[in-house]
Amino acid sequence: MIKVLIADDQELIRHSLQIVLGNQEGIEVTGTAENGVQVIRAVRANKPDVILMDIRMPEMDGVQCTKIIKENYSDIKIIILTTFDDDEYVFSALRDGASGYLLKGISMSELVDAIHKVHSGSAMINPDIATKVVQLFSQIAKSNFAVQVKKEAVDSIVNNEWKVIKGIGRGLSNKEIAAELSLSEGTVRNYISSILNKLNLRDRTQLAIWAVQTGALNAGVSGEAQE
Repeated sequence: MIKVLIADDQELIRHSLQIVLGNQEGIEVTGTAENGVQVIRAVRANKPDVILMDIRMPEMDGVQCTKIIKENYSDIKIIILTTFDDDEYVFSALRDGASGYLLKGISMSELVDAIHKVHSGSAMINPDIATKVVQLFSQIAKSNFAVQVKKEAVDSIVNNEWKVIKGIGRGLSNKEIAAELSLSEGTVRNYISSILNKLNLRDRTQLAIWAVQTGALNAGVSGEAQE
């Protein structure tokens, strides 16, 4: 059973999502919150597996709340669910560890699918902003949010792992990477876990940032020829 917390400042949206998701097999809505402060209290009281997080909320917005939650409960998955696709919000939410960024126009079946995928370790980004996310990663590479990885760690990455890193850097999902490399999704997940462990990175967002910074999206990456 996937425990879900719904955070939105609009009562109608909170209640609608609570009713619909509450009737979905395998999903339990543990509570709702109308601002980031309430989200943190709810997490402490009954730790959820996935949080549906609105961006613009009073007292504490979704971006600030995401940062606090991920710093203290790194295993909780957060899906940013909003009507806004502003660059600033995409950049900040993904940088701070959100696993998904979806616009509220998606269907309920798509949302339910996203909850299951994020819970299993995949990332979900609305197609309307996927390209923007890749562009933002390129901007991050030139910013102050540099991701540092030791050279010996980079040298330990083998050929297939480089291919997976490239896919993540391009914003592909586990399913898309698996199809492109003729691998199973399980194998891709295992590769990602190995890569994160070798590079001592927190999550696939940091990995994507690092991939852009180091030029891993290009064919001539140092170390790629290793088997």
